[in-house]
Amino acid sequence: MLKFLKNHPFAVEAFFESSFVLSFALPKEALQSLLPDCLVPDTHDDKWGFVAVAMVQTRGLRPKGSPRWLGNDFFLIGYRIFVRYTNCAGKRLRGLYILKSETDKRKMQYLGNLFTHYQYTTTNIRQLRQGNRIEITAPASAFNVTLETGDPVPPLPPGSPFADWKTARRFAGPLPFTFSFDAATSKVLVVEGVREDWQPLPISVTACTIPFLDTLPGKDIVLANAFAVYNIPYYWKKGKTEIWKP
Repeated sequence: MLKFLKNHPFAVEAFFESSFVLSFALPKEALQSLLPDCLVPDTHDDKWGFVAVAMVQTRGLRPKGSPRWLGNDFFLIGYRIFVRYTNCAGKRLRGLYILKSETDKRKMQYLGNLFTHYQYTTTNIRQLRQGNRIEITAPASAFNVTLETGDPVPPLPPGSPFADWKTARRFAGPLPFTFSFDAATSKVLVVEGVREDWQPLPISVTACTIPFLDTLPGKDIVLANAFAVYNIPYYWKKGKTEIWKP
């Protein structure tokens, strides 16, 4: 019964007050070792794969259509890989594979691990805003990111594999699908997300300490882009499963 519950058994809605997403590039071979066999890295120039670090202030997360007072407000730090999956109908889907999720609420850790495979833990997340400067920290895990949002077209991060922000936008998210895989049953869980509007704005990263990235294989990791979105209604459809056949 509990295993069934983890497969996103009902539609869920939420409101993203703010979402800041940093994408880091590293060789696609390094990322493949972190993925189940049914998924492959979504790449740029057939060389670079990407890990996204999302920092999201979420309001009113609840079963879709239920009263607002049932909703949960929390801050999320999520680590995801941009991936592709070919489904049983032969259609190639573009989406995300969740490596780890952190939240500032124990209730969200419990509910997240009950209804998803996204590996939630709880940590002490703080957000400080001073004008166009935003600092997000999680002292217990030494996480620290400082952003500047005032420049409408900031320069790309040094060493970014992208030639311009238009190309970088392709790896800004959100992507249409999120995937999980149960190796014991060879079942792929596909969750489709739906947003009403999503217009990412490029931002600058002035400081960045993310210890989780140091645990990833490969040494050639570089900040590729950073985007912000604000005030977005969002919902996820009920999860669907299918048997993966190599």
